[in-house]
Amino acid sequence: MEIGIVGKPNVGKSTFFKALTLADVEIANFPFTTKDANIGIGYVRVECPCREFNIECRPKNSFCVKGNRFVPVRVIDVAGLVPGAHEGKGLGNKFLDDLRRADVLLHVVDISGRTDENGEVTDNYDPEKDIRFLENEIDMWFFNVIKRNWAKISNKVRHQGADIVTELSEQLSGLEINDAQIKESIEMTGLDGKREWDDNDVMKFSSILRKISKPILIVANKIDIDKENFSRLSEKYNMIPTSAESELALKQAERAGFISYIPGDSDFEVLRNMEEKQRKALDFIRKRMFEEFGSTGVQNCLNSAVFDILKMIVVYPVENENRFTDSKGNILPDTYLLPEESTVLDLAYKVHSEIGDKFIGAIDCRTKKRIGKDHLLKNADIIKIITRR
Repeated sequence: MEIGIVGKPNVGKSTFFKALTLADVEIANFPFTTKDANIGIGYVRVECPCREFNIECRPKNSFCVKGNRFVPVRVIDVAGLVPGAHEGKGLGNKFLDDLRRADVLLHVVDISGRTDENGEVTDNYDPEKDIRFLENEIDMWFFNVIKRNWAKISNKVRHQGADIVTELSEQLSGLEINDAQIKESIEMTGLDGKREWDDNDVMKFSSILRKISKPILIVANKIDIDKENFSRLSEKYNMIPTSAESELALKQAERAGFISYIPGDSDFEVLRNMEEKQRKALDFIRKRMFEEFGSTGVQNCLNSAVFDILKMIVVYPVENENRFTDSKGNILPDTYLLPEESTVLDLAYKVHSEIGDKFIGAIDCRTKKRIGKDHLLKNADIIKIITRR
């Protein structure tokens, strides 16, 4: 699973990436700061079962803060995008190449309207134009990939009886698009059974395929500067009010020991004195973000992408069903993200292919009941996997 951070230059995209990952990236007030993809690790936040059972966990592949488990996900900050990227304008080719691996896109938009279509500072720009142009660029990218060999595909379908899903899947394999997504897009477009597609059909299919295979969540960044555009557009688009700069400031203040702050919280605790300028900055964040929106929005964006859009669940495999430990006594040591409708056998293979191959059963550690390979997992399940020796 990979989360792509996209958007035009100078909207706070790299700041958002750094706020998510605390990775060292170049942040500057000019277009195309990001020329090569920055890859890092962000963390979704969930309630850890340690709080439910009043035990002290010892995570290995994640971390826990005051009963909040933070589970790692791969995040990629791709090159800045400008209109015409599908034609190679700006860093378009680089952008599209980086984008192909993403399962969901976080589109960072300057919701304050202070950045024009080329990433230059301005006033009263309509951010809805950015939302539409990104969708159009990906639509046109998909369209061009399909159209490039459409005559060959169409000929095989019409004259050789080839399956349209199979042919399109082969054509689109480099974009990390699967058969199920293609089939669903054909059905939603109303092209099921139609052998001859014109350009309008291909365009409609491309647009639906983009919505299914590269879903987009709008990061309404710089909401602390101006919220009028957010009020106007929030019912029309899936967006979250965000201030990446505020989140980054909080994490840096927490790292320096000035405050206690857990990403996603609605407040922070001051631990020691600081300069007047720093105190006023934190007071501003508390008033403009926490009091109005409940958080900086950064953690919400990542959580929404993983759980609301990609429909993932969190599962905890253990070796001792009574103590919730691994073989070394670590309590609730591992955490895995799996798609909804995943089975216990899916979890076994996620942990290790050999464990999947040797799977013979499992135990639901809450109920202590034996469960089989086809048992559907639920969010926050604690599972002991039983394997043959």
